[in-house]
Amino acid sequence: MNSDAAVGGPARSASRAAEVFRVFLRLGVTSFGGPVAHLGYFREELVVRRRWASEAQYAELLALCQFLPGPASSQLGFALGLLRGGPLGAVAAWTAFTLPSALLIVLFAVGAVSLDGPLGSGLVLGLQAVAVAVVAHAVWGMARTLAPELRRILIAAAAAALALLVPGGLGQLVAIPVGLLAGIVCCRTGAEGPAEPLAVRVPRRAGFAALLAVGLLLAGLPILARVTHDPWAAIADAFTRAGALVFGGGHVVLPLLQAEPAIAAAVPPERFLAGYGAAQALPGPLFAFAAFLGFEMQPGPAAPLGALLALVAVFAPGLLLLVGVLPFWERLRGRWAARAALAGANAAVVGILAAALWDPVIRTGVTGVAPALIAAGCLLLLVGGRLPVWAVVLAGAVGGVLAGLLGAGTGAGAAWA
Repeated sequence: MNSDAAVGGPARSASRAAEVFRVFLRLGVTSFGGPVAHLGYFREELVVRRRWASEAQYAELLALCQFLPGPASSQLGFALGLLRGGPLGAVAAWTAFTLPSALLIVLFAVGAVSLDGPLGSGLVLGLQAVAVAVVAHAVWGMARTLAPELRRILIAAAAAALALLVPGGLGQLVAIPVGLLAGIVCCRTGAEGPAEPLAVRVPRRAGFAALLAVGLLLAGLPILARVTHDPWAAIADAFTRAGALVFGGGHVVLPLLQAEPAIAAAVPPERFLAGYGAAQALPGPLFAFAAFLGFEMQPGPAAPLGALLALVAVFAPGLLLLVGVLPFWERLRGRWAARAALAGANAAVVGILAAALWDPVIRTGVTGVAPALIAAGCLLLLVGGRLPVWAVVLAGAVGGVLAGLLGAGTGAGAAWA
C-alpha cells in the first residue's frame, strides 16, 4: 500500500474508497466458487494485477483472518479495503463484494432468479471450472513466494494433511497455530530483519471499542430478544451468534443457522435447503444466505428490512473482531519471534489452500471432461494471457454454456434444485 493513502486528506480517502468499491463490485459479480475461490480471485486482482498488497502482506492478513471466527474471505476483503482506502475503503469493500450476492439471493426468494435447464446448468458448470483455475493459479504463485525452501514446504505439506484428514473445518483451524509453532522452531533464519510494513492502521481505541461491541452484542441481544419477544431482536440475536461461532469457512454456518430456534420456526426445512443451494451457485460470500433467511422470516413489506438486518448481523462479529485484533497484531509483528511464526503461518496458508484446491474445489468443479477442459483453458489464460479475472470468468462461463447446450453439463445445476 502506498503510504499516502492514509494521509492524503478526505478527498483522497473518498477517491480511494470509490476505487475500492468499483473493484470489489466487479469481484462480487465475478467471484464464483465459494470462499476458497474468493481468495484466489482477490490475489489475482489485488496482488498480481493492482499491487495493492505484496504477497507477504496478503498471506499475513489471510492467516490472521483464518485464525479468527467469521467468514475469512469477507474479512480478508474488508482488510484489503482498509489497506487501500482506510475505514471508508473497508466499508466500501464489504458492501460492494456482498451486495450482488445479497440481491440475487433475495431475487431467488421471490422467484425472480432461476438457473434451470441446460443453459443454467452449463453456466454453473463453467463457473465452477473457472474457480478451479483461479485457485490453482493462486496456490502455485503463493507457494513460490511463501514456501520457497524445504522447511516451509514441509510446513505447507503438514498443514495440507491436517486440512484434508481432520474432519470438518477443525483441520484448517488447527493448521494455522501448528504453522505458527513450526515457524518459531524452524524459520528463525532470516527473521532478524525488519518485518515488511503492513500499513493497516487501526487506533488502539478503535480496537478496544470493536471488541467491546462484540461482547455487548453477544451478551445483550439474547437478553433483549427474550425480554421483549421482538422479532427484530430475535433476528439480530440469531444471526449475530451464528456469525460469531463460525470457524473454517462459510459452509460451517449452515448447521449453526439450522440450530437457531427463531430461524427454524420461521423457515421450513425444504425452503432453507433450497436457499442454501442457491447461495452456493451465486458469486460473492456464502454468508449472503443470511439475506435469504431474513427475507423469509419477515414476510410482507418488512421482508427487505429483515434481509438487511440478518445480513449485517451475520457479518458484524467477524468484522468487528478483525478491527479489534489488528492494533495488537501491529504491535507484536515487529518482534523476531512473531516474524518467524508468521513465516510458518504463511506456509501453512499455502498448505490449507492446496488442500482446499483438491476438496472441495476440484472435487466439485471437475466432474467430467468438459469442466476439466474449461479449467485447463482458463488456467492457461491466467498464466500466459495475463487477462483480467473478469475476462477469464466470462470465457469459462461461455465454455460452460456451450457444454450445457451440447449435453455435457447435465447435473451442474443440482445446487439450485
